[in-house]
Amino acid sequence: MGTRAVVTGGGGFIGAYLVKRLVNDGWDVTVVDTMVRGDATRLSSVASDVRLISCDVRDEEALRRGFEGAEVVMHLAAINGTENFYKRPELVLDVGLRGALAVVNAGRSAGVPDLVVASTAEVYQTASIVPTPETIALTLPDSLNPRYSYGGSKIVTELIAFNYAQDHYRKVQVFRPHNVYGPDMGWKHVIPQFIARAISSSAATSGRRAPFAIQGDGSETRAFCFVDDIVEGILTMYRKGGHREIYHIGNDEEVSILELARRIGVSMDIELDIQAGAPAPGGTQRRCPDINKMRRLGFQPRVDLNEGLQRTIAWYLEHSREGVTNELL
Repeated sequence: MGTRAVVTGGGGFIGAYLVKRLVNDGWDVTVVDTMVRGDATRLSSVASDVRLISCDVRDEEALRRGFEGAEVVMHLAAINGTENFYKRPELVLDVGLRGALAVVNAGRSAGVPDLVVASTAEVYQTASIVPTPETIALTLPDSLNPRYSYGGSKIVTELIAFNYAQDHYRKVQVFRPHNVYGPDMGWKHVIPQFIARAISSSAATSGRRAPFAIQGDGSETRAFCFVDDIVEGILTMYRKGGHREIYHIGNDEEVSILELARRIGVSMDIELDIQAGAPAPGGTQRRCPDINKMRRLGFQPRVDLNEGLQRTIAWYLEHSREGVTNELL
């Protein structure tokens, strides 16, 4: 087997794609995941090639044992999903903060040389510069809004990675993925929920224009990045990036939410009657990463939004009975 990597949260969406890529590239991979939110079926194609440690990411001693002999720990474990930020902020914070401390301490004890940590664009929330570079100030707009439980936990995670761990690792890197999407990402994110809503609404209207409610007027913009490109970015960063560096990984193809809904309807051959609604509290008007720092390492996203949506929609149509919902985003 090749170089050993440990991926926490390897049963999650990005984590599973990363694990499969590492295995296919010849790495010796250990996954740390209780599969409470992760899904072991995501790893079915490489199950015989992966060691699975089913432990809580806050269990430092179990992590230390699992980390021994690893060249790098890639820490992706977290409680993600906007619905969880609002409904389970205590758990989001607990797993985020105590998990980061446990991972850093376990890696130090086990003598792991390299640490890669997943952060989020939520650490800067509403940027004053768009496209947004890595040097943007980190902000917590409102500590009373549970939405920021995730962003707040990731701000602290970055501080832990760069300061608490700075004297104990050969290389520490943080990446901030931006609006990742793709097949099998779950049902609590904007693109799968839009797909599910289009399926349900179309079925209920028998071919007529399908009512399709969105939050706000649809003018908010995002820059969606297909998951394979995110994984390529993580590995490019690890191979070529520096110590104590932050990298924005994503796509800079910016699109409005209204246009996203329209493209999903076109790809599904469903005529949508898009209807504006109340905006989400704490929402961000624009989000698009500046990826020039990654481009200097040789990274370039390859999957444009239309192709990525087609690949994602195909998977969700095949699995539509698992999670079709009419809940508003």
